[in-house]
Amino acid sequence: MGSRYFHSQPLQPISIRYEFERGKQGFRLWFFYTSQNNLHDEQMNPAKRNSIGMGLFVAAIVLLATAITAALWFDSRQQNMADPENAQQVARGLAIYTKYCTACHGAQLEGQPEWRTRLASGRLPAPPHDASGHTWHHPDSVLFGITKHGLIPGKYAPPGYQSDMPAFGNTLSDEDIWSVLAYIKTSWPLDIRGMQHKHSDKSR
Repeated sequence: MGSRYFHSQPLQPISIRYEFERGKQGFRLWFFYTSQNNLHDEQMNPAKRNSIGMGLFVAAIVLLATAITAALWFDSRQQNMADPENAQQVARGLAIYTKYCTACHGAQLEGQPEWRTRLASGRLPAPPHDASGHTWHHPDSVLFGITKHGLIPGKYAPPGYQSDMPAFGNTLSDEDIWSVLAYIKTSWPLDIRGMQHKHSDKSR
């Protein structure tokens, strides 16, 4: 009787990385596959080997499609985390804003006086976050990044730009930051919310 055995070569990983939020976050999914050439059976006819190989190929395609769908869903979810219609999130954002942001941006989101005029230090005062400022001109990903990482020159500001805006990444969680942004959005008229939302969608 002929021998029956399975010969396997090292599995090759397929690495998929989907990045979002300016590349600072992401996740990696690993899939392993083997081609039909790795299947060797002296008693298995070619048709059966081909069938198994095709099955593995189809499975790999399904896993890949699932990974891409999950990545797009996760990105969309992140991009819409600041929801001004979510009363619970807005209430949380108000509490956090009051504690960490009012000193510079004002209790009513009005910003510091003469916020377009540079201070003696050469830096600009804190701008308003209500509709009179330019916060709503930026997509959610940029607003989130500025709050978490600060006004990084060359990324969120012109090269060499200096600002008194601190980075809150070591103080606030991502959920805290999204909540603050949700609260800020409640001060914008509906038409401005709509324009900012479209801008956020285009920046994905």
